[in-house]
Amino acid sequence: MRNIAKKVIHDHPKSFISMVLLIILSIITSLLPPLALEQIVNHLMDQKGVSLLFALAYLGLIVLSDLFASAQNISITIFGQKLTHGMRSALVQKLNTITTGYLTNHESGSIASVFVNDADTINSLYSEGVVGMIADLFQLIGLLFVVFTRSIGLGFIILIVMPLILVMTRHFQKASLASQKQNRAAIAKVNHHIQETLRVLSMIHIFEKEDYMEDKYNQYIEESYPAQNKSNWLDSVYSPIILTIEAVVIGLLMIGAAQGQKMQTFFGINAGSAVALIAYVGQIFTPLESIGMEIQSIQDAAGGISRIQDFLNEADSKPDIYKGEGDYIIFDHVTFGYLPDQPILKDYSFKVAKGEHVTFVGRTGKEKSTIFKLLLGLYQPQKGMILLDGHSPDDHPKNQRHFLAIYEQGVALVDGTVKDQITLYDDTITAEMIDKALALVGLTDIVKNLPQGLNTPVSDINLLQGQLQLLMIARSVVCDPQILLLDEMTASLSLGGQSPQGNRCRQQRADSSVHLPPPRGPRWPDHQTVTDFMKTPPWQVPGGCFRLKLLQ
Repeated sequence: MRNIAKKVIHDHPKSFISMVLLIILSIITSLLPPLALEQIVNHLMDQKGVSLLFALAYLGLIVLSDLFASAQNISITIFGQKLTHGMRSALVQKLNTITTGYLTNHESGSIASVFVNDADTINSLYSEGVVGMIADLFQLIGLLFVVFTRSIGLGFIILIVMPLILVMTRHFQKASLASQKQNRAAIAKVNHHIQETLRVLSMIHIFEKEDYMEDKYNQYIEESYPAQNKSNWLDSVYSPIILTIEAVVIGLLMIGAAQGQKMQTFFGINAGSAVALIAYVGQIFTPLESIGMEIQSIQDAAGGISRIQDFLNEADSKPDIYKGEGDYIIFDHVTFGYLPDQPILKDYSFKVAKGEHVTFVGRTGKEKSTIFKLLLGLYQPQKGMILLDGHSPDDHPKNQRHFLAIYEQGVALVDGTVKDQITLYDDTITAEMIDKALALVGLTDIVKNLPQGLNTPVSDINLLQGQLQLLMIARSVVCDPQILLLDEMTASLSLGGQSPQGNRCRQQRADSSVHLPPPRGPRWPDHQTVTDFMKTPPWQVPGGCFRLKLLQ
């Protein structure tokens, strides 16, 4: 966090220097109007006239003070936005290097909350928190200096009252922090629930789960109510307490000044100084009140800052360390279960060298897709070791898409053109690579016949489910990955159409490791089999057979 702030200051020195100068000028000009008012009142009490120029000068000082105060707030806001931008840029850079294990072990709503809600707290932290509090502290020091030069008694009263205000503020900030943390946790649940609802909306309608999802949403919303109400109550009570203390201080000043010559000398009261001191008391309690709220803003942001810091401190992926020798894929005595005490893979081992084409065969529920998820690093085994190209699956090399790709069950379209469905906005993918992928899956002619070819918006076309599935396969193979995982590749293809696609898949480079699940056909044996997809149909594999063959 500190390094990010230093980088923003280094990148925007003019904005930072302007903000500091405006804060200083705002503090100085805020001290001048009461001094001018004191002189005006003293002139009137001495029955001396006040020139028009003097009166205009007083009004000018007020306008100038307000202008610099506004400029200060604007500069703080602008610099706070630059800090927020810098923080979000750092988060995005971190997202590109973070391990897949973090993404699968945290809810999508929680991760989104770091980028949206928690990142917004950076602006609040600096504009309404740290920077604002520093400016108010310097203004408070300047006001105390002026007050002591005018009234020693009032200065001591303020010094006595300030610790009480700070203790009260500390109490309010602790209560506010607890409620804000509870509220943010509830908001994260709401964000995740909304995303989950949108993702499976059709399933919710089909199985008539609308009431259930609505009840869950209401439950999460209701969890935030008590915390939000408590926070609002604290905010509403704090300001009236400050205003009451301000009135008591002014009352003590007036009572002390009326107690005789000695007290009057101690408090330094005359008509002009009384007016100026009352104005200064109001100005003193304004930054005190602001500091209290700014401390609360800092505490409110503390939870978000902590989550951002935790995200930035997550381990980065490690570079590829494969030396080009030995087995390319290693499952070494892997034990895994979605519940740690209920393993579904026990002491499972296999090895695959470059160039081998392998099929995992088994009934539904035999954890074929789980093996793929482990290979992708989406889950971590409880025991054993998994290596892809010599590194852990969740340690992504920079050219990840050129190293490992997967076709998953179902169709996942993105906004944009047909080309975008294949490239996923990757500018490094050339037209030649796209044409090769389309030819591989047999979509070349279909895409050419579209109104704008590859540049046709996907929302303007009406491809069949099988054609969309082939488009997803083209997305998987376009970068010619070293390892290609195909999960239920033929689920939406007719049996008659499987053979051409299988022939095209065989055109992949001989040094690519292609993991293929079984095509649709008769029921699979109960045991799990790993076999050569290119040589023997899975349903003809003898029971209990385990075979890996290196394709020549």
